[in-house]
Amino acid sequence: MADEAKQVTARKRSDAQRNRERILEVALDELTRDPAVPLSAIARKAGVGQGTFYRNFPSRDELVLEIFRHEMTQVADSAAELLAAMEPAEALRAWMDRLAAHARAKAGLGEAMRHAMSATGAEKPSPAALIAAVRTLLAAGQEAGTLREGVTDEDFFYLIAGLFSIPVDERWQERSTRMLDLVMESLRVRP
Repeated sequence: MADEAKQVTARKRSDAQRNRERILEVALDELTRDPAVPLSAIARKAGVGQGTFYRNFPSRDELVLEIFRHEMTQVADSAAELLAAMEPAEALRAWMDRLAAHARAKAGLGEAMRHAMSATGAEKPSPAALIAAVRTLLAAGQEAGTLREGVTDEDFFYLIAGLFSIPVDERWQERSTRMLDLVMESLRVRP
C-alpha cells in the first residue's frame, strides 16, 4: 500500500512538472508574439486549467520573470549536452544558435521584463550560468585545438553583443546567423 502511494505521488509530481514546463514553453511563444496576451489564453493553449496555471504563476510578472530564468537555464544547460554530442567547435556554434533564440525571446519580452522587475522589485537574473557555459565550451575547443587560445568568456560576449541589438523583424534570423558565423570564424584556429 505504501509503495502504491509513493508511485501516485511521484506521478503527480511528474505531471505537475510537465504542466509547469508546458506553461513556460507556451508562455514564451505567446508573450514573445504579443506581450498583452491574456493569461487565460496561455493556460488554454498549454492545456491546463486556471487553477493549475495560477498555482504555478500567481501573476503575469512572476510568469515573465520565470520564463526568463528558465530560458537562461535551458541555454546554459544545453552546452554540456552539445559537447557530449559534437566536436567542441561545432558545439559552440550550435550553442550560439540557442543563445540567439534566447536573445530574440528577450527582445520580445523586454517591456514585460522591465515591468515585472519594477513591479516585484526583482533583480535581473544573473548571467553566471551562461558565462560558465561559454567558459566550458571555449576551454573544450581550445583543448581540442579547434578554437583560438586565449579567448575568454568576456571576449566572447563582447564579440556577440550585437546579437542583442538586432531588430526583431523578418530578417532577424538571417542577420543573426550571419553575425554568429562571422564570430565563429574569428574564433576558429586556422590550419
